[in-house]
Amino acid sequence: MRGPHNIWRLIRTGATFERSGAMGVALDAVEAPPRVRMAARVLGWPFRWLGYKGDPNLPPVTRAITALGPAYIKFGQILSTRADVVGTELADQLRMLQDKLPPFPTETARRIIQTELHQPVEAIFAEFSEPVAAASIAQVHRARLHATDQDVAVKILRPDIEAAFRRDIDAFHLAASLIERLSPASRRLRPRDVVNHFESVVTGELDLRLEAASASEFFENTKDDPGLDLPLPDWQLSSRRVLISDWAEGIPLGDRDAIVAAGHDTVDLGRRVIQMFLQHALRDGFFHADMHHGNLKVAANGDLIVYDFGIMGEIDEYTRRVYAEILMGFIQRDYRRVARVHFEAGYVPRDRDEAAFARALRAVGEPIFGANASKISMASLLSYLFEVTERFGMQTRTELILLQRTMVVVEGVARSLDPQLNIWESARPVVTDYIRDNLGPRAIANDAKRIAQTISRYAPLLPEVVEQALWDRAHRAEIEAEKAAPRKRMPTWVAGTLFALIGLSLGLAIG
Repeated sequence: MRGPHNIWRLIRTGATFERSGAMGVALDAVEAPPRVRMAARVLGWPFRWLGYKGDPNLPPVTRAITALGPAYIKFGQILSTRADVVGTELADQLRMLQDKLPPFPTETARRIIQTELHQPVEAIFAEFSEPVAAASIAQVHRARLHATDQDVAVKILRPDIEAAFRRDIDAFHLAASLIERLSPASRRLRPRDVVNHFESVVTGELDLRLEAASASEFFENTKDDPGLDLPLPDWQLSSRRVLISDWAEGIPLGDRDAIVAAGHDTVDLGRRVIQMFLQHALRDGFFHADMHHGNLKVAANGDLIVYDFGIMGEIDEYTRRVYAEILMGFIQRDYRRVARVHFEAGYVPRDRDEAAFARALRAVGEPIFGANASKISMASLLSYLFEVTERFGMQTRTELILLQRTMVVVEGVARSLDPQLNIWESARPVVTDYIRDNLGPRAIANDAKRIAQTISRYAPLLPEVVEQALWDRAHRAEIEAEKAAPRKRMPTWVAGTLFALIGLSLGLAIG
């Protein structure tokens, strides 16, 4: 319930930000207006002593968020990709948040497994390790199945995590509503939509059956892609709070030294990471939206291994075409094309000057393309693009949040493998192929075919639809005629008098 009881949660949040020294940093980063600053101080300063101390070795905002717990950590991770909301400097600080928390006891994990799978751990596993990873929502154990002698990953939700997240999300909703009321200018950034997006992401992560379904769908889309591997879920040994899947054996992509020592080509790996993400986003419209180092490995044979499908992104076909045209426009430095796509998609209001918008986009692109390969950054482009679109009245596109966020994260992963990676040259073949297949003559033919198929599917209903439409039109005409009739009809006494006079005249004429 998003009511007054959440004020206490906001007070505790404000107090923690004050105590850690994060309040001023956060308010400056988002350029908060005076009324928002005053409200934040009222919720924080008088109650400073109630705030959590946090780890003094961390930067202020990161220190406050980690002290407040899992929901705040997860929210901070998502905000770390929204430089348009929190500013570039704070976004960089938030990227320091690690998805690592103290694990809950292994005995608790065993009890959860027995409750969820209706069998004791010893009946399912020949071996069951201590936690090998602990995140804000779940932790992972390595185990070996009795039945197949296969190594598996056992992911288990934290105890009572659902209730804890519900409480904190309610407080986030209240905070977003207060911000929009106190600062109408903030509505362009859609604080409530950002919280709604966060809630939908977390809701999906709190049901591990949905993660298993995502892994299954992702596999179906990519099973023919060379050089890609992913662990599959065991549907018979999984539930809402427990997920058992293949163990992914490989070198984490964050360990560049080990990758080089194993003889893998880091330049090729960096390029493949970029191309893999774009191919899934553009071709399939369904992509892994949490592609940080911790969810990527390289196998002994050089295959990229992707795992942890708790956060997935999905974009419709029309949006994919728009996104591809924008990317291709920047790749070709055709700023008129990029501007036109923004206007045609309705991203920028029609009353703005398209030529002026194209020049503003040129100011975004040219400094980036004029730099050497190591300076060509998708993150910088998005940051500058947000500034330009704000000036031209473009609202935050919530359907692109995950896409933008993942692109920035993927770029960071690719550059850690190859600091000289040219992002745009790596993206060009994927974007070019997509545009050829989806925006050229072949795409027009495919669209026409789909339209014909849709019409033919509804053909048996067309006579009834046409008949109903004609009947509705005739019925409306009758109603309108009835409404108009009284205005044309003579009063009764006038008509009676007229008929009497006519009758009298006829009588006199006959007589």
